[in-house]
Amino acid sequence: MSRLAKPDQNTLDQCEAALSQAQATMGYLPNDVLSLCHWPELLPSLSGLVQTILQSGQVDPTLKRLIGVISSHTQGCTYCTAHAGYGANQLGVEAEKIAAVFEFETSPLFSAAERAALRVAWHGALQPSAVTDDDIAALTTHFSQQEIVEIVAVLSLYGFLNRWNSTLNTELEVPPAAFAQSLAALTKKAHG
Repeated sequence: MSRLAKPDQNTLDQCEAALSQAQATMGYLPNDVLSLCHWPELLPSLSGLVQTILQSGQVDPTLKRLIGVISSHTQGCTYCTAHAGYGANQLGVEAEKIAAVFEFETSPLFSAAERAALRVAWHGALQPSAVTDDDIAALTTHFSQQEIVEIVAVLSLYGFLNRWNSTLNTELEVPPAAFAQSLAALTKKAHG
């Protein structure tokens, strides 16, 4: 939380339920959740949105995290890139696949359905108008209308989180930071 001071104890007490849930879900207390405590009414609203988008629906949760990696990296948010990559790994995605996520078009690690979703994530993170009718048509061959809405919801959620964490220069916690370092070493080794 480099650009904001830690909330005072009274504010933290108001956010106790959300803080406990975040820590239980992630295994550590995320600094972006602490920064959200400065507006206690915002935290449960966003928490509900995060849970709905990332933890429910029909799209595989691991694909949702890979969408987060693509969109966050494209937006330049190291905090969210590390969190999404770490989250994908915690859900069982191999580090090699996460490291190769920007090679999704050619890597044999990705299915045609994943390619279509990651293409929309990448184009949508560049700018919303970069998503073409062809990109959406490619999605429709693999995903239902609800699943397409879920994919766009993940992209949109990370758009908010990318701006929040990049603007506030949120400090990365040890678990996702360590995973990001291991990915960087893996990528460097693979590309020699």
